Amino acid sequence: MSAEEAVSLIASGSTVAVGGFVGAGHPELLTAALERRFKAEHLPRDLTLFYCAGQGDRGERGLNHLAHAGLLKCVIGGHWNLAPKMGQLALANEIEAYNLPQGVMCCLLREIAAKRGGLLTRVGLNTFVDPIHGAGCMNARSKAQWVQRVELDDGTWLRYKPVPIHVALIRASSADARGNLGLEHEAMVGDVLPMAQAAKNHGGLVIVQVERLVDEISDPKQVRVPGILVDAVVLADSAHHPQTFAEAFNPDYIRSGAGSVPQLPPMAENERKAIGRRALAEIRPGDIVNLGIGLPEAVAAVAAETNRLREFTLTVESGPTGGVPASGLSFGCSALPEAIIDQPAQFDFYDGGGLDIAVLGAVEVDAQGSVNVASFAGRFAGVGGFINISQSAKRLVFCLNFQAKGQAKFVPQVQLICFHGPSALRRGQQVLYVTERAVFELTSEGLMLVELRAGMDLQRDVLEAMQFRPLISPHLQTSP
Repeated sequence: MSAEEAVSLIASGSTVAVGGFVGAGHPELLTAALERRFKAEHLPRDLTLFYCAGQGDRGERGLNHLAHAGLLKCVIGGHWNLAPKMGQLALANEIEAYNLPQGVMCCLLREIAAKRGGLLTRVGLNTFVDPIHGAGCMNARSKAQWVQRVELDDGTWLRYKPVPIHVALIRASSADARGNLGLEHEAMVGDVLPMAQAAKNHGGLVIVQVERLVDEISDPKQVRVPGILVDAVVLADSAHHPQTFAEAFNPDYIRSGAGSVPQLPPMAENERKAIGRRALAEIRPGDIVNLGIGLPEAVAAVAAETNRLREFTLTVESGPTGGVPASGLSFGCSALPEAIIDQPAQFDFYDGGGLDIAVLGAVEVDAQGSVNVASFAGRFAGVGGFINISQSAKRLVFCLNFQAKGQAKFVPQVQLICFHGPSALRRGQQVLYVTERAVFELTSEGLMLVELRAGMDLQRDVLEAMQFRPLISPHLQTSP
């Protein structure tokens, strides 16, 4: 059917789950059609939006299509920064708004599909999604308690409650005559299967956009969503079905390089590169690695320049393993990956401690080593997969500029706790904070300055630019 016919099936008051990751895998034709219908008919109304990974271009596309008061009543999302129009609704208190960890949400979809009692995990303890710190509520209008503390024999856990799904909007490359879906041109698998199962098992609708129709998908192992789960198929034009919001199609995202690595352009010598070079020094041969978006992306570029990319394996939370993670609006994809698994399975591996090291960004760091990545400068970005990854990796390197527009980033207490330093020490994690001026280490006594970059004055460039005084190592080193 047409996109207009498909979205006309969505009833007011429904909970709608939407798939995608940044600019990949998002059903752009469907969300655009839903926006047009609301503008024309003021229907549907009062939807609850459920999505795991951020989807958008910080402008008009992706979940920005749904950012209308009246269309949305409630949003439960993993990352908000790519849909600033939706974030504005939340900050203006016009919708209920909740931010939960991306890895929790995609795994919770499986529990919703199976009609189990929610997801039991320690992910989020002692952060702002913990009920003792706000339960992920983003504004005063948000009263629901989607997260509950539970005491078991081995201590405290968090129970994330199930959210019945009424409509799933997903995307695939092809649909055959029986509605079976293939993802042969998609750069990620994501959470399309549990999303479809969750909607179907709650008597809901599964609407999919595809780029082509085929008679049959000959290899049943290539079917990622069985046709028995699909209610409506919409054929998309190429303008509404790019592989990512940055690229119409990149063949390197869907083929293995047989051990080769893609060519990356050399980086200019600047602060970003200096941070990437220092973070790379913490990665050991054989490590399984996750790189966050933003400053941590410099690690891959420096590794390519120094011929170190073959020494370790880069992974992305969306599912790619191996290759080199893409950046910008193609983040979530990898060039020449060795494997692409589904997003919940990748987070299962992460949550269980599979990552040797993660290199992540940071907005603020406090005296206890806690980190904020979600809230800054009048915006709410959300945490995405940060909480899952930062709680589970054996070693952590946080990358950040020492100041932002003259404002201190090392503060007495962060605005929102997205990573809790004292909890990390109890877990036995090794944590570094790398800036262009200095390097800090998390210790049992607090944040300790362990390296000063050559040419920096300790008092002027470091201590006077911080809002608290760190511990200073008696063996303070000078780094190049």
